[in-house]
Amino acid sequence: MKQRTLARAVSIKGSALHTGDAVTLTMKPAPADHGIVFRRMDLHGNPELRPRVDQVTDLVRATTIQSGHAKIHTVEHVLSALHGCGIDNVIVEMDASEPPILDGSARPFVNLILQGEPVEQERERVYFELDAPVSVARGNSSIIALPADELKISCTSADDRGIHTQHLVLTIDPEVYQSQIAAARTFTIYEDIEELLKLGKIRGGSLDCAVVIRGDKIISKEPLRFKDEFVRHKILDIVGDVMLLGMPLKAHIVATRPGHAINAELTRILYAQLLARKDGGARKKDKVVRPATVLETETSLDIRRILDTLPHRYPFLMVDRIVEIKGEDELVALKNVSINEPFFQGHYPGNPVLPGVLQIEAMAQAAGVLMLRKISAEGKTALFMSCDKVKFRRAVRPGDQLVINVKLTKSRGNKIGVAEGQCLVNGQIASSGELMFAVVEDAGVD
Repeated sequence: MKQRTLARAVSIKGSALHTGDAVTLTMKPAPADHGIVFRRMDLHGNPELRPRVDQVTDLVRATTIQSGHAKIHTVEHVLSALHGCGIDNVIVEMDASEPPILDGSARPFVNLILQGEPVEQERERVYFELDAPVSVARGNSSIIALPADELKISCTSADDRGIHTQHLVLTIDPEVYQSQIAAARTFTIYEDIEELLKLGKIRGGSLDCAVVIRGDKIISKEPLRFKDEFVRHKILDIVGDVMLLGMPLKAHIVATRPGHAINAELTRILYAQLLARKDGGARKKDKVVRPATVLETETSLDIRRILDTLPHRYPFLMVDRIVEIKGEDELVALKNVSINEPFFQGHYPGNPVLPGVLQIEAMAQAAGVLMLRKISAEGKTALFMSCDKVKFRRAVRPGDQLVINVKLTKSRGNKIGVAEGQCLVNGQIASSGELMFAVVEDAGVD
């Protein structure tokens, strides 16, 4: 199949969902192999952004990408329309940081694409094709990508009460996308609106651009466009989020209660595989692929996600669970102290005590997670540099559970971090200190 672009430039105007700004969006033709590029016309130098998953910085109710000082919020509907319509090469110019939300669906962008008249180009389209299944699970959400010779999506959408559970299976091509997916509007739960406003979101939202679910009732300016409009919009978002791979995908995606965060996490894994293939297979097949960052939507981490984020392994991983992430700068972690720890053989025989230096290391590892959460963790490690004002107040013994509290107090250019930490046992402070660490590029660390 040939690559496609537009025959002519086309524009559309409207208000952005989250910023509320007025914006004009223009799609322009681009040459073969150019790809999709966003251009910020309102910023000095008209900076360009290629929508890839390694540029994602925010996934709270939208997908935001950033390169340098330039950001584009809520790219998923534009990317979904381009992916769904089979457009490979286009320049998307905007005079604000967020595309217009319009009616909350991708249909206006599809109509814009059709107005621009898609045309074939001389070069063949290149797809990313899986050679093995990939899966991600977070709480009650999961998404799996299976090898296939087309893009097929099986999706189940549901809320916590199980009132609006919907399921749909579709093979995505331009005809199916335009008739079955593009018109599905974004939706939200009524009880979530206040919290989203507190987060500075949906400042341009209204019933003109979204469907609101309140209990078992649907609130909207017009009736539902499909009886299963919610699951169709979830598929719309998946089509857009997987385009952050940078090329069209062939796979059978099976998603249960998906969202932007888990969609992006799957795409990160696929993108890592894509880079490995471009490297000519130089990366080992058994290398651990770590997600690029701890997602902003994650407020806790189990041991699997800690292993994704930190390079430490037995016997030196000193954090078992992140139980709470408080904003950008604080977290609470746990370390369960077991008699099976190898250092208890010599510290001390007959009177085992957790070494104080390992309590400091536990605080440093927890602080490292916080620092890596603020930046892209892909290919980076937080190295412990120094400690100050360290105090030990009580012995920690096998059977104790360390509650580790850390707070970032300084961050210098995403390279150096300073944190305050405490280790508590049964509510009493066992140790405390001020820690400094540096974020460095990995040197072959898996």
